[in-house]
Amino acid sequence: MPADPKIADLAPSAHELTPYDKEHAITYMRLLDADADKADWREIARIVLGLDTALEPDRARRTFESHLARAKWLAGQGYRDLLRGG
Repeated sequence: MPADPKIADLAPSAHELTPYDKEHAITYMRLLDADADKADWREIARIVLGLDTALEPDRARRTFESHLARAKWLAGQGYRDLLRGG
């Protein structure tokens, strides 16, 4: 698993675990933690996803929302496949 995997503009939306999900499991956990702490989305996007929210606010927001939604899916359903080794 790469230490700092590249973040796509949009997270997967498949109903099964993808290689991208496996590579970004830690990123997803960090997103969930920051969201639970009620951190501002711009701060999360900057720190966790490495995005410049001032330079590209629309892209940053879409990328953040996409990845947070995927993280929530993974926490609610996809984790079973992740625990089984995908």
